[in-house]
Amino acid sequence: QSYKYKKIYLENHKLAAPEWFDKQIDNSNFDEYNTNPKKAITLKNTNVRVLPTNSVMFYDPTQPGEGFPFDYNQNSLIKLNTPIMVSHLSKDRAWAYIESSTVGGWIEIGSLAFVSDRFINEFKTSDYYVSVKEKFPIYDPIFREYVKVATIFPRKNNKFIIAKNDGNQNALISFIDLQEDEIEAMPLAFNTNNRIKLINQLLDEPYGWGGLLNNRDCSSFTQDFFAPFGKYLHRNSKAQISNGKFLDMSKLSIAEKKAFIKENGVPFSTLVYLKGHIMLYIGVKDNEPLVVHNMWSVRLKDESGRKYRHIIGKSSITTLEPAKGMKDYDEDNNILGRVTGIVVL
Repeated sequence: QSYKYKKIYLENHKLAAPEWFDKQIDNSNFDEYNTNPKKAITLKNTNVRVLPTNSVMFYDPTQPGEGFPFDYNQNSLIKLNTPIMVSHLSKDRAWAYIESSTVGGWIEIGSLAFVSDRFINEFKTSDYYVSVKEKFPIYDPIFREYVKVATIFPRKNNKFIIAKNDGNQNALISFIDLQEDEIEAMPLAFNTNNRIKLINQLLDEPYGWGGLLNNRDCSSFTQDFFAPFGKYLHRNSKAQISNGKFLDMSKLSIAEKKAFIKENGVPFSTLVYLKGHIMLYIGVKDNEPLVVHNMWSVRLKDESGRKYRHIIGKSSITTLEPAKGMKDYDEDNNILGRVTGIVVL
């Protein structure tokens, strides 16, 4: 409801009229909310939308940091093989309102299948494997999905389980083969080799706000890095500060923040937080704390005072002051200056 009273631009860069929102809200069918909840499972990597439509919702697309890729109708992405609860369907029955372990919202009806107790008992093998390779294809026997790091597969008799649709929106067990370099027993040992293996898979992936286009944003990057080790983080950056011990740094100077992180941060087990963004601390090089994170841009300002963005648009290893030394670097928007604390997991 809150978006109805904001200036929202659609995919044609035209303002969304109140009638557009009324149509989406009516189709949301919330009179049926939770009246007959059902268990289901995702059949593919699935966008979770705020409203039951694939239309985008941008703030002013002409402004830096707004427009693509910041689609505010994109709540998150959940992976293949994710158990979900379905509250109800939209009036047009094209969408299901769901909740997973990390997020709720609307998913397309073709992305799920409903599960029976028998399916659940077969799926829960107590022998779970996790993908350690990024975006490899799987087939059943035709192409099903590009699998992302941190996707979980039950194993039975050296085969791996995914769900398939029986044609009536019910889930059947299907068995697929996976290669040794694609999958490992879960949880992985939290050692140097495995940390490097996963970071290398996740580096240079394009930025994806809310998981847009099957990519990651900052918090799904940290979430997917830790999940194979059996450490589960919340879905967004602010919530992730509750996943460990939060140490407040908001009153410190930039020099004091660097010293604090070096003294108190545990490499590969510490998150660095500022409003709207989260990073993984990985250690010190040349006396500079380093982080790995998926970020969209760095804010710059030219000699006339005009603000603009330098697009990074991918997961990268940087200092806590990315773009420092570049022409038009804006000290007022120094990322480290906006860091409010670290989270020791």
